[in-house]
Amino acid sequence: MTLLAALGLSTAMSFGQTVTDEALIKKAKAIHERVITLDTHDDIDVSNFTTAVNYTQRLNTQVNLPKMNEGGLDVSWLIVYTGQGELTEEGYAKAYANADAKFNAIHRLCKEIAPDKIELALTSADVRRIVKAGKKVAMIGVENGYPIGTDIKRVKEFYDRGARYMSLAHNGHSQLADSNTGERDNVWLNNGLSPLGRDVISEMNKWGIMVDLSHPSKAANIEAINLSKAPVIASHSSARALNDVSRNLDDEQLELIKANKGVVQTVAFKSYVNTKKNEANAAKVNEIVKAVAAEEGFTVLERSAMRDLSAEERTAYFKKYAEITAKAKPRIEKEVNPVAPPVNVADFVDHIDYLVKKIGIDHVGISSDFDGGGGIDGWNDASETFNVTLELVKRGYTEAQISKLWSGNLLRVLDEVQAVAKKIQAGKL
Repeated sequence: MTLLAALGLSTAMSFGQTVTDEALIKKAKAIHERVITLDTHDDIDVSNFTTAVNYTQRLNTQVNLPKMNEGGLDVSWLIVYTGQGELTEEGYAKAYANADAKFNAIHRLCKEIAPDKIELALTSADVRRIVKAGKKVAMIGVENGYPIGTDIKRVKEFYDRGARYMSLAHNGHSQLADSNTGERDNVWLNNGLSPLGRDVISEMNKWGIMVDLSHPSKAANIEAINLSKAPVIASHSSARALNDVSRNLDDEQLELIKANKGVVQTVAFKSYVNTKKNEANAAKVNEIVKAVAAEEGFTVLERSAMRDLSAEERTAYFKKYAEITAKAKPRIEKEVNPVAPPVNVADFVDHIDYLVKKIGIDHVGISSDFDGGGGIDGWNDASETFNVTLELVKRGYTEAQISKLWSGNLLRVLDEVQAVAKKIQAGKL
């Protein structure tokens, strides 16, 4: 069996071309094994962090330890995500309880469930040490500063619990910052950052938490960049010039991030990579899925109806939905993909190419948003991580450049943010 066949790739080409592609794949695999591969955004469900059900198992989640091993993904930033709720004391309390549970789940994985397989990293030195020891690496990002409530001391608390980046808003305006979603109706709460949000930026700088620009509004992002004494990141955003959605970053923001010495972690989220292509594919896929569901006596719900489900009902629904989509997959590949192809790794790397040309190789990274809506054809879970490296090699990126894209740039920013924090704490900045 040829290497191409082993990887499930076509051998229907000339002998010379096959040899060339096999050599390229061999080169890409060697690079993939040598560089540290790091994904800055993977969502979690605390129900998958128990003694009975956890990431040591090959779950249906896009990220878990078996899939990380299969795809050669070294570092997963596990996300303490909280959806935006009411800006009330009750809302803040519920948000904090949610964040607390997710912090605890990540620590449980690393300290109790699988300490021999995965370890929490707090610095770039930790990352390199853990990878060298042959273990996977967990890091923690906070998506939405909403759980801080009005207690700024929680910034330091989150730092102490392992958070190394945080965004100040998600989908909906928070008490700290406006969200990109304000573009829908042009209704804003803070006109950028709130006074508390500005204080939180300073506090993040003080303790060494990277400021994340994914999800807040453009005005909030520009203000955050101008206020931050350290480089910033966008943990999972792509190029707005290629796909005009509010979650992507326009050229003005990109140039400011470059000047700030920050990094943009290009995201493999279908509707952010290519909305038109994704919608064409999704419409036809949904037709097939609904047909298969009907045969199984299962009703596919609209997103609005899902909000009314209890946690248990939602879990059961998505489990059954996953079974339906698995059954529909052969029909999708045969009937849909040839006429309405899905967003794929090549489309994703087009965004990396654009960002590299626009702001330079030192300011671009990679993220998936797995288990939070992310995933594209060819990189739909951690087991397929190699395909990204392969596409980069195909396009002529060198090993040094690929190393920067996969982890070097992000870890460089983390180092600089932590160096700034030490200066602030010492009264030197």
